[in-house]
Order: sequence, then C-alpha cells, then structure tokens
Amino acid sequence: MTTASDRPIPPVPDADAAGSAARADAPTVADLGNGVWTVPVPIPNNPLGCTLVYVLETDAGPVLVDAGWDDPISYRALVDGLVEVGTSIEDVHGVLVTHAHPDHHGLSEKVREVSGAWIALHAADAQQVEQINAAPRAAWLRHHLEVLTLAGAPQEAVDALTALRTRGADDGTRPRLRYAVPDRELVHGELAPAPGRAVRTVWTPGHTPGHVCLHLEDGDGRLLSGDHLLPSITPHIGLYDDAEEADPLGDFLASLTRVARLPITGVLPAHEHVFTDAAGRAAEVARLHEVRLAALHARLRERSLTLWQIAEGMDWNRPWARLGAQNRQLALSEAAAHLRHLVKRGRAAAEAHGDPVRYTAL
Repeated sequence: MTTASDRPIPPVPDADAAGSAARADAPTVADLGNGVWTVPVPIPNNPLGCTLVYVLETDAGPVLVDAGWDDPISYRALVDGLVEVGTSIEDVHGVLVTHAHPDHHGLSEKVREVSGAWIALHAADAQQVEQINAAPRAAWLRHHLEVLTLAGAPQEAVDALTALRTRGADDGTRPRLRYAVPDRELVHGELAPAPGRAVRTVWTPGHTPGHVCLHLEDGDGRLLSGDHLLPSITPHIGLYDDAEEADPLGDFLASLTRVARLPITGVLPAHEHVFTDAAGRAAEVARLHEVRLAALHARLRERSLTLWQIAEGMDWNRPWARLGAQNRQLALSEAAAHLRHLVKRGRAAAEAHGDPVRYTAL
C-alpha cells in the first residue's frame, strides 16, 4: 500500500487482477551478463504479475536469489526457466532469500526438497518464520481483531475480517501457513554463501525486519534489491513488531540512505524491470514518505483521530471503499507505521483518555 502517486506492491493476491501474469509485456528469461540470469516466476491472480528470480552462476552450481510463489504454475515456470538458463532445478546449490514473504520465500522448501539446496535468510526474518509456523490460525485472528478494535474500526470491519479468516478454515489449531526454516544466516556486511563470487549482504529493514539486498562486488556493482528498491512501485511498510520501540518506517528510511551510499552500477529488483539510478530512486521514495508524514501531521492538527480514521483518510492505490478486508488490514498497518514514526519524531501523541485511542499533532 502507498500513495496514489507511486503504485504499491499488492501484498496479497487480488482476484480482480486475474490474468495479469500473462500480459504481453511480461518479462522473459534473460542473460543479464557476468553470470547473472533472471527467471520470471508468476504470482497467480496478482497484479504484480511475477517475481523476478535471479540465478547466479557460482563455482558450486546455480544459486537462486528468491524462489517465487508456492503454486504449481509458479514452480513449473521456475523449472522451465532454469532449463532455459542451461541448468536444472536439481542442480540448484542454494537459495538466498531477500525476505520471508510468500512471493519470494514460498517455493524455497520445494527447491530444497528437489535439489538438497540450502536456504539462507536474515535472522530477523528467520525469527518471523518461526513465529508464523508456530502460531495457530485462531491466535492470528484474535490478534488482528484486537488491532481492529483498538484502532476504532466499525463492527462491520471486524465482522468482514472474521468472515475472511474463517472461510473454509480448519478448527483454528493449525498454523495459517508454513514457511521453510532456513539452514544458513545472511549477516549484514558479510559475504553471502555464493562460492567463487563476492556477493555482499546489505541489511535493509523496513518492508520486513530482516529484508536484505545483495551487492555484487565481483567486478559488477549491481544491487539485487528484492522489494526494498523498485523502479516505480513502493513496498508496503507496516508494523512488524508490537513493541512500542519498533519503528519500521524509520528503519526503511535509514535503509534507503544506506543503499544510496553504495557504489551501485545498476539495480536488479524483484519486480518490474532493471534500472540504474539507485540513489535517485531512494531519494524519490524517501520524499514520498515525507509527503505522507506531512499530510498526516496536518490532519492531526485539525482534529484528533483514531487509527482507523487516519487509515481511511490516506491515499491508497484504490479508494478506501474498494479495499477488501485483508487490504484494509494492510492499509491500517501502514498507517500505523507512519503514525508511530510521527510519534518517534515528537510530532504526534496519543491523547490521555479515550476508547478507542485518538491521536493529535504536537
């Protein structure tokens, strides 16, 4: 989710966008030079179309950067794409996962099962994987309903999310989904396990707490940016930690600065297409969020608002009335991230009394 001026990454499948993966301008398998290939892996029924999985040639065999969505169509595209590259799914040596979202990490387990490959992930996202794998559906639903109630959501919003989360579900005791547990850790500043190559791990929290980019230092200089830096869309920045000290938007803005300082010759993103001006794009995205923060502060100067009122008054990629229950939940999380960052800057605060909590400008 983000403002109308910069298209967002849709974080969940969107039934209204069925067939978008088969667009005429969809990317194809391509040799990007210096032992780097791209294999587009479809995300069924999602306007993003696909995840760009990158294949790095290494001394031990192909290493993937991300694996794609866990779906038979997606898996077939990955298998066929690797054959077109000149290798096979069975030959994959490892998977470097930029972050633990299903369009990036979903197929990692399948790749490991077929090839015996290791999976590497940053520790912060590995912790989230453990939490997701352990938490039963009922616990997730209770948590999200509590968030809605505290935000001041109307009863119909609570009912809509309950219906969505319980439709066709089990008794609520099983995890809502299960992700592959990584074998290796990606550590900021260290080289990623790509034998014979110099691939530096750059920690870029914000979209997730453990998101990483990968800087090709072996005579290349390009950045495998995952979802952190994209040519014309921006990643969802929501609350990924209930702790009050967490500041995902602050993390994201700091990560943009960190990337902008690197000697980058080109950007290989996980969606859309390659581009060159990493520092320029990072500055553009930072300005976008500053505009949103200023607009939020101006609204809070006019009157105090609940979190729900803040979210429904922000600019999203489609009108609030057309957002379904799950996308409203994501919008609420992104609004909360912006609000928390304003609080961290000393520009807003919760009022002393009120149920639900209301916020005002300082």
